[in-house]
Amino acid sequence: MHRLETRAALHGWRRGVSGRVGFVPTMGALHEGHLSLIRRARRENPVVIVSIFVNPTQFDDAEDFRRYPRPIERDLALLEAESVDAVFVPSVEEMYPEGFDDADAHYTFGELETILEGAHRPGHFRGVAQVVAKLLRLVQPDVLYLGEKDYQQYLILKRLVKEYLRMPVEVVLCPTVREPDGLAYSSRNQLLSLEGRRQATCLYRALCRIREGYRRGEPLGSVLAEARRIVAQTPLVQKVDYLVVADAETLRPIQSWQEAEHAYALGAIRIEGVRLIDNLRLY
Repeated sequence: MHRLETRAALHGWRRGVSGRVGFVPTMGALHEGHLSLIRRARRENPVVIVSIFVNPTQFDDAEDFRRYPRPIERDLALLEAESVDAVFVPSVEEMYPEGFDDADAHYTFGELETILEGAHRPGHFRGVAQVVAKLLRLVQPDVLYLGEKDYQQYLILKRLVKEYLRMPVEVVLCPTVREPDGLAYSSRNQLLSLEGRRQATCLYRALCRIREGYRRGEPLGSVLAEARRIVAQTPLVQKVDYLVVADAETLRPIQSWQEAEHAYALGAIRIEGVRLIDNLRLY
């Protein structure tokens, strides 16, 4: 496995590569969710590149950025075991040589960047688009692999590739990977206490209740109310940012099952100072 830390090193290595390239961008603190993306990329492409970069422009909370776990040596060992061909580990200065307010900072995505995650994390998606645009230009992959847990981010990046970058990159959405009790794998899970980790499953249970109500044809309003009670009555939950059913393409919340042929149940909570998101597809 090649560890590449500069644009020049990446470009030099990339010139010697032939065949389809699969790319998995990460912020490190790797878990089974990341590894599932890497394994799919490995199955489908002769060359796999992973990036590790904790991007400051997508954090709206300086403390969240500071606390974000960075176990780089552990991550590199995991990537070596997965037979990744190269890992790009740039510094902030390497990614933003001219400062944070560069041309890539000004992508706009309309309503999609202002609702749900966008409403609670202003500027987050512009920061995500900013760094992914840079990474895609540097890596020049054929396929980009993204996790379904960050579904709104997937919609944003799909638009970025198609409308702004116009690159011949296939964007592949991969299923959320869960721990045995249903909790979606997240790098932030490790910031929870054992009890906080146990109680964090309330979000998944609430989403499952919504999916159950959808399949049974129960009134959406009463199903949502019950799901919100599941989360709100969990002792360590400090705040419910949102718990909604939304159209799968626009993410506009719907008021009845008939309003959208395809829908997702999505939620975000804060527990022990840690913000967790999750979703379930309802179709």
